[in-house]
Amino acid sequence: MVYNMGKSFSFLSICFIFFSSFILSILSSSSSSSSCPIDLSYVETFPWDTSLCREPVHDDCCQTLLSVFGMGLAQHLRDTLHFQLPDEGSSDSCLLNFQTRLSALSINASLVRNCFHNSTQFVTNPAACAGIITTQDWSEKAGPTAPLLNESCQGDVMSLTRCSVCLDAGFKVNAQLIGLDPNGTKCFYFTVLYAAGISNEMGPKDPNTASCILGLPLSSSETKKRSNQLSKETVLRIVFGSLGAAVGVMLAVVLIIMHRRRGKRRRQNAQHEEFVGSFRATVLPNSGAKWFRLSELERATNGFSQRNLIGQGAYGVVYKGTLSDGTLVAVKQVINMESQGDEEFCNEVEIISKIRHRNLLSLRGCCVTSDDMKGRRRYLVYDFMSNGNLSDHLSNTWRPLTWPQRKSIILDVAKGLAYLHKGVKPAIYHRDIKATNILLDTEMKAKVADFGLAKQTKEGQTHLTTRVAGTHGYLAPEYALYGQLTEKSDVYSFGIVILEIMSGKKALDTSNPSVVLITDWAWTVLKAGKVEEVFEETTRKEGPKGVMERFVRVGILCSHVMVAFRPTISEALKMLEGDIDIPILPDRPLPLSHESFRSSIGFRSSSNFSGSERSKASSSTSSAF
Repeated sequence: MVYNMGKSFSFLSICFIFFSSFILSILSSSSSSSSCPIDLSYVETFPWDTSLCREPVHDDCCQTLLSVFGMGLAQHLRDTLHFQLPDEGSSDSCLLNFQTRLSALSINASLVRNCFHNSTQFVTNPAACAGIITTQDWSEKAGPTAPLLNESCQGDVMSLTRCSVCLDAGFKVNAQLIGLDPNGTKCFYFTVLYAAGISNEMGPKDPNTASCILGLPLSSSETKKRSNQLSKETVLRIVFGSLGAAVGVMLAVVLIIMHRRRGKRRRQNAQHEEFVGSFRATVLPNSGAKWFRLSELERATNGFSQRNLIGQGAYGVVYKGTLSDGTLVAVKQVINMESQGDEEFCNEVEIISKIRHRNLLSLRGCCVTSDDMKGRRRYLVYDFMSNGNLSDHLSNTWRPLTWPQRKSIILDVAKGLAYLHKGVKPAIYHRDIKATNILLDTEMKAKVADFGLAKQTKEGQTHLTTRVAGTHGYLAPEYALYGQLTEKSDVYSFGIVILEIMSGKKALDTSNPSVVLITDWAWTVLKAGKVEEVFEETTRKEGPKGVMERFVRVGILCSHVMVAFRPTISEALKMLEGDIDIPILPDRPLPLSHESFRSSIGFRSSSNFSGSERSKASSSTSSAF
């Protein structure tokens, strides 16, 4: 069902984010020897809204085509129990077939090339999401959330309530999978396919399933037919409802059940209602953030429509919105409703409201609700960044970043971090610097975003000891092992981001059995005298080698295992700009997590420490930094 209200199972838009990096490198060249294992005949017969992809082409055409193709992938999963296609040849064959089917509908086949990118990523790959290849793998990795998805997404999901329940279950499964594989690029994509192809017994080719779970816009005639069907059913219920007292009894039972459920929900919301009151009384007045009514955000996002959805993570979804004055904004709905989520929400509002810098994302306002009808909701409203996040651009093989863009982004991030560390008193440590938290505006200028994990020091403090939070692959060793947070913890993460931008590679290479960290790889290549191999292939002849090598060296230095060898962010910025020389890169010792390093100084695994032992260990190691 197409949603214009509330939360839809907006898999279409999320599919666009995840699909945008993996379809089609060369469609017009050489036909494949492998046949397509998907029957794509439904493309011409299913009642989807083809008008979106006819002249003039609508902005949502790419998302629609991805959703249409996703129907076939979900059916393929249903038939074979495999999430992806067997080889590149079969993937190319399917996409060529898809083009032919679209041409028969008078849709320009070149749209597939424009909307899709690299077909090889449709091919079975254990690195796609937590090693999942088959539905058996899925059941093992999804754990207790797998039955929840099956239960929530079964049957007819035409109604707003049924589709909403399915949506919530999908988010919970995705959070579980992202927890197992933070760098997995297709976890939500797999959730989409599983929900439509396996969980729902009606299958992906059922209009209600396709509309709700895959988010596929239906043709106006199909939408009208389904609307009329609902109207007739409503009339029949009224007519026959007057015929017997039995219906009245049934209604009474239903009301009792609803009353009990509402009472249970009210009790569950009590804690959050207390938080809402406290937030408005204490946090909001001191933050300077605007308080948005939920109705304002609903109008701005067209009822949180699937067509407005522009991003999704483990703990929130982001919608594009237009305020009453025409201002474009991004509305982030926080979906983690635990108490820790309340703490991080308050933290982000308080911290980001204190900062104003051209390289830090500005918070416009927020909204917190808690009622029986809409449940518990938290929203953050930011300036809209039209070019999305850095991670999407790094994975875009169709239109890679230029060297000037890469250089500018690195400098922008450095300036934003320098302001957090030195321009604010006391200093703020971001704690989650990574490619997905760096957003790009219309001019490709970078802004650091997502301050939910940020910590502000107290005057005179040089470090904090706190619970470890952040993303695997970007965490500084001393912070990951002992919880010691300093400004150089952010510097380490920044060094990883520099190397990602310069090379186009991910922070962690999970395709390698030993899991290689990008900074170790870059150091090995540089030490072998082959620094040009670190440069992303399309930029090797584009930029000055000396400047590019300088950026790589700064990235390696910032992400050094030993804290003492890392520069401050201000020093790193000067090195990048060529204002000060880069010191000779010191050798890289074994990582702190390496067993031989810990045993050489008499440490046991930190997970076995008592609180006092961990404190002593932290003090001992910090002296070496």
